[in-house]
Amino acid sequence: MEFGRVAESELDNIDFALPAEPAFNEQVLSGKFNSHPKVYLGCAKWGRTEWIGKIYPPKTKEKDFLQHYVQHYNSIELNATHYKVYGAIGIAKWAEKAGEKDFMFCPKMYQGVTHRGALTNKQFLTDEFLKGIIAFEKHLGPVFIQVSDSFSTKRRDELFTYIKSLPTDLQFFLEVRHPDWFAKDDIRNELFSFLKENQTGVVITDTSGRRDCAHLHLTVPKAFIRYVGNSLHPTDYTRVDEWIAKMKYWIEQGIEEIYFFMHMHDEAFSPELTVYMVDKLNKTCGLNLQKPIFVNQQQQLF
Repeated sequence: MEFGRVAESELDNIDFALPAEPAFNEQVLSGKFNSHPKVYLGCAKWGRTEWIGKIYPPKTKEKDFLQHYVQHYNSIELNATHYKVYGAIGIAKWAEKAGEKDFMFCPKMYQGVTHRGALTNKQFLTDEFLKGIIAFEKHLGPVFIQVSDSFSTKRRDELFTYIKSLPTDLQFFLEVRHPDWFAKDDIRNELFSFLKENQTGVVITDTSGRRDCAHLHLTVPKAFIRYVGNSLHPTDYTRVDEWIAKMKYWIEQGIEEIYFFMHMHDEAFSPELTVYMVDKLNKTCGLNLQKPIFVNQQQQLF
């Protein structure tokens, strides 16, 4: 992900501290410890050739990437669906790869809906997109809707009308990026209040150059976090430590589900930071999440 990228020389000058817990979240979380939270951690794509020989066996073919990916992660932020509307048959074949595992696909809304023209008159495209992804069945996680970087608060009514048109039997999360959504308290609070009223989640994006997008607000008792690291720069680890502390707090306050997706400007390094995160998350929160097993480790095991 390139969003929010800054030069490596600038990273040490950025305040990566997460903001204070919003008082708004008290309206959403029960305040009671959840002893069995559902925590999902994954990446944006399984088709990473950089992982061949790292977590995928040498000479792995593209058609086999997904079956190996599900052995290392329990979810995927599925960006592939942003670029093409997939039919139910193709989606079902992906779901089969997950088998009986507790694995979630979190598809990104098709760009023809969100990035090409207005959100009005997009019912047909939306329906076609949804007809495909429901074939994930028990493996369907939240659907996330990302509007473009240029989608400003001037299009508030258009956005709110579209959100209201979505089916209520699926969980949706919204990601806005234009700075105007975060610049003023009244606009930001109106957005979050609207999403809460309509049981729509809000995406939290933690990236170096846009700290306003790491807002920490929850509009449903579920979190959807898009974390963008900087190729194992030292700040990647301290930032992950903060997120682990935040997730521990949310679990203590009754959060039901957490989806955390690891991005890198160079995705080759995502598995390494994932291992670090899972080890500390399991220890801190008493979880039993799976983590990537590198090829050299696999050879030692077998």
